[in-house]
Amino acid sequence: MGYSLGMITAGAAALVPQHAGLHELALAAAQCRGCPLFRDAHQTVFGEGSPDASVMLVGEQPGDREDRAGKPFVGPAGVLLDKALEAADIDRGELYVTNAVKHFKFTERGKRRIHQKPSRTEVVACRPWLFAELNLVAPDVLVLLGATAAQSLLGSTLRLTEHRGTELRLPALAGMSVDPSVVVTAHPSAILRGRGEDRERAFDALVDDLRFAAALRTRS
Repeated sequence: MGYSLGMITAGAAALVPQHAGLHELALAAAQCRGCPLFRDAHQTVFGEGSPDASVMLVGEQPGDREDRAGKPFVGPAGVLLDKALEAADIDRGELYVTNAVKHFKFTERGKRRIHQKPSRTEVVACRPWLFAELNLVAPDVLVLLGATAAQSLLGSTLRLTEHRGTELRLPALAGMSVDPSVVVTAHPSAILRGRGEDRERAFDALVDDLRFAAALRTRS
């Protein structure tokens, strides 16, 4: 199916329904045409999990498995994340998990779809959906997985290596009404690209970051 430029709006802000719950947001996001990424992806991959979660995880974007399943973190990175959560004694069922960008960006290489990093324009275009999720869930702690997720909310100059293991706060952003503690850490897909001892150390560091985030929770 072809799409005219008139069918693509400048970002998702005008598409986010007011006074909607998470289910209504997900239905609206499924029709999002806020940036061109929807044209090639199978579907929008919205967040899922407990609407009362005290901890919210935000990754970069759905991958190939997530795009086909319509669920976040169900591919190889999700499997590693689940292992890290288990090691940190955190129940994923009590979390809310989402991505900064809701459509899979990729390039085709033969029969494979290879992940491409979303542009800053695409991240900002999709950010109203993330703001809406944050405002509804209102977590105590926000864990940003990887540089794209971290920079989407904390600014493009943020460096993970300088801020891991510290409690951060969100800057004042139009459309945001919550002020959770913020923890930045590596994205599980980056850990999967490592080898041997480097991969083991990166996994252990992720577990440490998740434990640190869990300790910041104020809800019982």
